[in-house]
Amino acid sequence: MMAENRAIAAAALSTAAPALAPEQVAAVVSRLYGVHGSVKALAGERDQNCCIETTDGTRYVVKISNPSESVSVVDFQIAALEHIARVSPDLPVPRVVRTLGGRTRDTVILADGVQTTVRMLTYLDGIQIRETPRTAAQRRAMGAFLARLNLALCDFSHPSATHDLLWNVSAAHRLTAKFDSIDDAARRALVESFMKRFTDHVLPHLASVRAQVIHNDYHLYNVLVAPDDHERILGIIDFGDMLHAPLVGEVGTAAAFHMTGNADPFEGPAQFVGAYHAILPLTDVEQEIVADLMATRHLITALISEWRAKRYPENRAYIMRHNPAAWEALSQMADLSRNEMRDRLLAEVRDVREVHHG
Repeated sequence: MMAENRAIAAAALSTAAPALAPEQVAAVVSRLYGVHGSVKALAGERDQNCCIETTDGTRYVVKISNPSESVSVVDFQIAALEHIARVSPDLPVPRVVRTLGGRTRDTVILADGVQTTVRMLTYLDGIQIRETPRTAAQRRAMGAFLARLNLALCDFSHPSATHDLLWNVSAAHRLTAKFDSIDDAARRALVESFMKRFTDHVLPHLASVRAQVIHNDYHLYNVLVAPDDHERILGIIDFGDMLHAPLVGEVGTAAAFHMTGNADPFEGPAQFVGAYHAILPLTDVEQEIVADLMATRHLITALISEWRAKRYPENRAYIMRHNPAAWEALSQMADLSRNEMRDRLLAEVRDVREVHHG
């Protein structure tokens, strides 16, 4: 079963995304939802995503799934959004829009005759954090917000939550086959050293840490803030990489995206993790490995993006958007000991601990 899951996970990244023409998307939305509007393409890695805007300015997001995505995984993502809406209605996540027939999803036939899933969500206003200046307060707001999202999901379960996904830091060891995508010898040595760090020091602990459904892709493209207040979060989007996995992997993954923007690459991640920990404290074991997992996120970003860019040159710009930062981060961490990385990442966690116990 695990081998089958891995094959499905690889297929999701090696099957081209659907590419319906705008007028075809408009016709599908009109037929299924009774909504009429203009269609604008949105970026996506595996799925075809579009924004539909009606004449009164109401906007929706239509997601046409990659044909390799199982319907049960789509149902898992839908169920998670509906769970958050129930238990934490103040958390700004997309809401699921039902079809005219009251369904949470439907089907569409692609040009090659293949059938796939279509669903519609509400559109969240705001600007992507990546378009704003980084500040300490913004990073802390992001950390606190992710903790709240994880608390909302902590008791959520679904039969397809344990689906396999290459973008899973806790399963990074399966990507050793992708080393062949790295042509540069120095870079290849870098990924091999961080993979060894993961297999030696992280993998043995993963069975003993908390696991739950996580967002797994909480970065500067997927968090929206108010145009006039870049520390006020208006939305979290793109739940397409969700899965049931170690909670500490969520924190390491999210912290990885804050390494750029300061002279000290650990300053931003430390602010983020400190704010997260203040709301949803990391256990001692999780604190020991969270910095390793931050490095592991950069490792898998480098490996997957190099592999996919060769396979899909037409989508190279999107696939490679995090690639330069991943290589930079790995080189910045290469000469640091695990303990030094841990202590620098947990600088504000230690401060929290001293306040509580001092």
